Amino acid sequence: MAFPDNLPCEAILDSIADGVFTVDLEWTITSFNRAATQITGIARQDAVGQKCWEVLRSSLCDGSCALETCLRDATSISNKSIFIIRPDGSKVPISISAAPLHNHQGECIGGVETFRDLSAIQVMRQEMEQRYTFEDIVGKSEALSKIFRILPQVAQSPSSVLLTGESGTGKELFARALHNLSPRRQGPLVVVNCGALPEHLLESELFGYKAGAFTDAKKDKPGRFQLADGGTLFLDEIGDLPLALQVKLLRVLQEKQVEPLGAVAPVPTDVRIIAATNRDLEHLVREGRFREDLFYRLNVAQLRLPPLRERQEDIPLLANHFIRRFNLLQGKEVQGISEDALATLIRHDFPGNIRELENILEYSFILCSSGFIQLEHLPEKFHPQEASSPNTNAPMTMEEVKVQAARQALARNQGKKMAACRELDISKDTLRRLLRQG
Repeated sequence: MAFPDNLPCEAILDSIADGVFTVDLEWTITSFNRAATQITGIARQDAVGQKCWEVLRSSLCDGSCALETCLRDATSISNKSIFIIRPDGSKVPISISAAPLHNHQGECIGGVETFRDLSAIQVMRQEMEQRYTFEDIVGKSEALSKIFRILPQVAQSPSSVLLTGESGTGKELFARALHNLSPRRQGPLVVVNCGALPEHLLESELFGYKAGAFTDAKKDKPGRFQLADGGTLFLDEIGDLPLALQVKLLRVLQEKQVEPLGAVAPVPTDVRIIAATNRDLEHLVREGRFREDLFYRLNVAQLRLPPLRERQEDIPLLANHFIRRFNLLQGKEVQGISEDALATLIRHDFPGNIRELENILEYSFILCSSGFIQLEHLPEKFHPQEASSPNTNAPMTMEEVKVQAARQALARNQGKKMAACRELDISKDTLRRLLRQG
């Protein structure tokens, strides 16, 4: 591939919807088009002159470089799916094509790579198939990194796994990642919420029944254990399982066979169990509300998922992840979240954890169609409170008056920090300090 010298190459490259960059024989980036900046989040001036692996940080930069293969074998590569890591730490799935770059004399002078953002396709596929790996779990905090380090080994094991943590910490996402990283990935993943059904229905859902087992049983119905045969059964909210069913579940786990209601013989079953709970099972065991033998049978490998308040450094990354996802799903162009709105979210305790953060940002998308999410786009409980009447307020210190003035100025300017600073004639650092005190 070569460009005639008389063509405005930069303008041509910027007109292409796909990302394009070129490198010389030393792997230094020599051009970087507008789409490449949009997909990677890296400005052209920050990319040109740098080594390609320092800029893109792709999943092929560990020795399987597509460009290196092209230059070494004098060949081209088309539509290879990989991912790159943006500066904010988020992973972007892309499809790449690469080829050697020659001058007019036919000499190889470097390489060219084009890439297409597959985020929209991946999101739609995940929405339809609910297939996730641990690469889809967003976070870089130490609390999460500890889980990442052992997750692949736990997934490869045939042992039962117990996921613990508060509601909204992503237990089902981790369960799906464990299944999709396991040797059973080709088998089904069947999900049962043990707290969503009454006991008599839950028993038939888990174990199935034979025709004639009761009045309305017109034909055989396989239970979830049978449907999950060869795969994984995810028992969510296992702490809500009634004691009578705990006994039957324990027997299935011990004997690896299930007996449907009305059956005359048990049916062999081959499933791996992943259980999850937001309750303290050991406390329930001490109270006699959860069988100790079943607890130990399920608790072979335990993964405690940290609440969001223990991984606050992940909030910006999660916020960008959800904004990117909602942009793709809703066809909007929200660029991000303002400093003030993000600072407000970071100070929040998040009793609903990641699910709560997702809901907050989904609400914000109703009010914000482009630009940055501001304080006014967040739910009302996050808005700066209006000051009470001076007649009803207790006397305030001068510092408290400054804090109140800062919050009111921020509210008047729709969360725009620089506008508030100009109104108050103070620096941005001073405004930050006052807001922290508030």
